[in-house]
Amino acid sequence: MMTVEAINFLPAISMPELNTSASLSSTNAQAMTTPPAAQFFNWFSDQLSQVNDQLLAADKGVQQLAAGDASNLHQVMINLEQAKLSMQLVMQVRNHVLDAYREILQMQV
Repeated sequence: MMTVEAINFLPAISMPELNTSASLSSTNAQAMTTPPAAQFFNWFSDQLSQVNDQLLAADKGVQQLAAGDASNLHQVMINLEQAKLSMQLVMQVRNHVLDAYREILQMQV
């Protein structure tokens, strides 16, 4: 079962405020002109980078454990499990994106 805490890595989504004045700040203007696909790509690449960092840290912990240098077995195992779950989550997001893409390809125009 997935809980809210399990998905707390997702960035907060805020709706852009409607501004009737002609002067928009450059960040608001840029956010409004960035297509959703680019926003998703940026978010997904950030998540892949974080997962990669977790995997590298877990691998380093295992290497230290094998060399007898690890001081805390429990922390090494927790890091391994976190890296595993993060990788599984990224793979599930990837699978759902590919399924959606395949569905769009099969749509008749």
